[in-house]
Amino acid sequence: MPTPVSECLYCQNNETLHNLMIKICDLEVSQLFLFKEQSYIGRCNVVYKDHGIEFYELSDDQRNAFMRDVATTAKAISKAFIPDKVNYGAYADTISHLHMHVVPKYKNGYGFGGVFEMNPQKITLTDLEYAAMIEKIKAAL
Repeated sequence: MPTPVSECLYCQNNETLHNLMIKICDLEVSQLFLFKEQSYIGRCNVVYKDHGIEFYELSDDQRNAFMRDVATTAKAISKAFIPDKVNYGAYADTISHLHMHVVPKYKNGYGFGGVFEMNPQKITLTDLEYAAMIEKIKAAL
């Protein structure tokens, strides 16, 4: 059963969301967020503008625009942080809101060669460090 809008992390835009991630900017059909947990340096989340939509329910134009946002994000992260690989994850078992995790991986870094962990709780940064990362991503968009 889909999560109602009243319980959706992304639609509510509340303290829970702000404790997990920081909004970077709006994209064509999505919002771009930086995860506060930075075990994967540069990890972001691309969140579709509308609630409760499955990937297969998007029209061709909507799907293409969403994937452009994902690709734009991955390209910016690659330019800003030079990862060895970018992983993508589209889960949503508990949150019925289309989103795509964009996770840079580094050969000598955390979790390389395996599936990324959702929230490993290993690395958090200062507000100034988050701001610098966000500016670096914005400059690469």
